[in-house]
Amino acid sequence: MTGETEHTRTSGGVLVTDELVTTLAAEAEAGYDVELLRRRGGRRPIGSAPGEVVPVRLDPDMRAALAARADADHTNASEVIRQALRAWLDVA
Repeated sequence: MTGETEHTRTSGGVLVTDELVTTLAAEAEAGYDVELLRRRGGRRPIGSAPGEVVPVRLDPDMRAALAARADADHTNASEVIRQALRAWLDVA
C-alpha cells in the first residue's frame, strides 16, 4: 500500500498495513460462523414493532422551541415529539 493508505487506521486505532489486509481477507474468505458473531448495536426498539420515519416540517420558531425543550429534558427532538404525540393522542 502506498500514499494515503500508509497512515490509515482502523476504528480501533490499528495501523492498516498490507499484512493486516492480507490477514483479514484470508479470514473473510475462509468464512465466519454467523452464530458466533455478536449482534452489533443499533436503534433500540421504541414500541411493539420497528418505528417508521414520518417527515414533518417545522417553522424556525417551533424548531427552536423543540430544541430548547429537548435540551431542558436532556433528550432529543424525536423523543420530545413522541412524548407530545402520546399525550395529545392519548396512547401508550
